[in-house]
Amino acid sequence: MMAIQNLKAGIMKVLGVVIIFLFAAMTLIGTYQIVTRYFFNRPSTISEELLTYTFTWMSLFASAYVFGQKDHMRIGYIADKITGTPKKYLEFCIEILAFVFAGVVMVYGGLAITKLTMIQTTASLRIPMGYIYAAVPASGLLIMIFSVMNAIDILHTDFSKKKEETV
Repeated sequence: MMAIQNLKAGIMKVLGVVIIFLFAAMTLIGTYQIVTRYFFNRPSTISEELLTYTFTWMSLFASAYVFGQKDHMRIGYIADKITGTPKKYLEFCIEILAFVFAGVVMVYGGLAITKLTMIQTTASLRIPMGYIYAAVPASGLLIMIFSVMNAIDILHTDFSKKKEETV
């Protein structure tokens, strides 16, 4: 169990660094875009496109990061009312559903769209669109990994007491 927690912590740390790098890049690119547009009156189409793709990558990887932290959005009205074995089964089923969704929609579908768009190039950067779409299966794979780790954690968690409500 400790090895899984250490692995998860390592993945989260690397993912956090990637997200920070992407956010810093977005800030620099956005600043460059503002300077070229308003001070030199020559907007940069490359920076505009790069900013859009960087934001896309950052949001997808941040979603995986939040999922790994178990801070993802969920409606817990019923789930927070139950305890014990039913709670454990419900939490486990939620992780299985998330795993299936990430596998089918994000990884399988993401790989299909990535392959399909490898022949298309972006307007300004002239790189294959498949590289842009590669963030979808990559983040889906991370969500699948976190889902398995969360499911293992659920199996080792005692749900006999109600969680304290936070406001």
